[in-house]
Amino acid sequence: MREKIPLALLIILGLIGLTDRFMPHPGPEALNQYLRDTLLRIISAFALILGLGNLIVRHFNRIKRKEEHWPHSYVLLGSFVLASIIGLFGGVSGELWFPTSIGGFQFDITTIYNKILIPLGASMFSLLAFYMASAAYRSFRARNWLAALLLISAFIVMLGQVPLGAYISPVIPEISQWIMEVPNTAAKRGIELGIILGMLATLLKILTGIERSWLGSGR
Repeated sequence: MREKIPLALLIILGLIGLTDRFMPHPGPEALNQYLRDTLLRIISAFALILGLGNLIVRHFNRIKRKEEHWPHSYVLLGSFVLASIIGLFGGVSGELWFPTSIGGFQFDITTIYNKILIPLGASMFSLLAFYMASAAYRSFRARNWLAALLLISAFIVMLGQVPLGAYISPVIPEISQWIMEVPNTAAKRGIELGIILGMLATLLKILTGIERSWLGSGR
């Protein structure tokens, strides 16, 4: 029963979702809209609780076992507790149960998100560009003409994205844009088509009960 009930629910809900795509009828559309707007929100709320609980337990165990970089877990747990208190009792963009500003300094949850979380995310992604560039420098080797073509194309694209490329020649940004719009788009569409076909194959295997590894049965 532990496998049959989840499998039956998955098949029923999956068929309902497919019915909405192939039967333009108000009944299936309303049912599918209800499932998306109501049930998925409930599932997302429980998934959020499960994810946060797993995060807290993981970092508590990390501190307890003194694993590598364990002092960082204190920062994460402290930030989590502080942000939760401000968000729950201090309001979203203003004061609720206690003040969320000292003079001109705002520390409500919206300000924390806009002034701390977004800049930290931007900093992380900007650092990824340097890691990608260094990894490309170490990995790219012109062992054959295809590798050499890839290396030259990547260099032109990167050069065309910075003002130095236009300063050297106005043709470089145009070539960079052409590489991104024509060969890159063609390759991306081929990859996306393969991904979609793989998703459809996996969907059919799950709906027919062939693929049951998600149930934890190991099959």
